[in-house]
Amino acid sequence: MKPGSQVIIAVAVAAGLTLGAAATGVGQGKSQTPRARHTSVGHPSNTAKPSHPSDTFQGVAKKLGTTPEALETAYSTAKQANPKLKRGQFVAANILAQNLSSKNPAITTQAILSGLQSGKSIGRTLQSLGLSSKEAHDAQRQAAREAKAADRAEDSAEKPKP
Repeated sequence: MKPGSQVIIAVAVAAGLTLGAAATGVGQGKSQTPRARHTSVGHPSNTAKPSHPSDTFQGVAKKLGTTPEALETAYSTAKQANPKLKRGQFVAANILAQNLSSKNPAITTQAILSGLQSGKSIGRTLQSLGLSSKEAHDAQRQAAREAKAADRAEDSAEKPKP
C-alpha cells in the first residue's frame, strides 16, 4: 500500500468516527453547539432587584401591620441565629403566628423560628405547639396564600397605571 493511500484511509476513518459521534449525539437530542437562551424582557427574572433589601418585605409588612425595615431587621437577627433560615420560612412564621396566636398563645413567631432552628419543619413545630396534623397543614396553606396575595398586592401597587 502506498504511503499516500494510508493517509487518505486514516483521514476517512477519522471523519467517519467524528460524523458517527455527531450523529449519535444529535439522535439522542444532544446538540453539538450551545443554544442561546432567550427570555422575554418583561419576565420576572429579568426585572431589577429591589434597591434595598427591605423592599422585599413591603407587601408582607403591610399585611402584618409593621414596617419593611422592622421585618428586615427581625429577619437579619433570625438569620444570624439560624443561617439555614429562608425568607419564605420567616414570612410564614410571622403570618402563622399572627393567624394562630389568638386561639393558641403558645404559637408565636419566636416559637416557630425556634422549631425551625432545632431542625423541625414548620408543620412539625406547629404540631408540637398543640395543633393537629390537619390544622397545621391547613394553617400553612392559608399562610402561603396570604403571603402570595400580599406580594401580588405590592407588585400591582408598584406598577404604574396605564
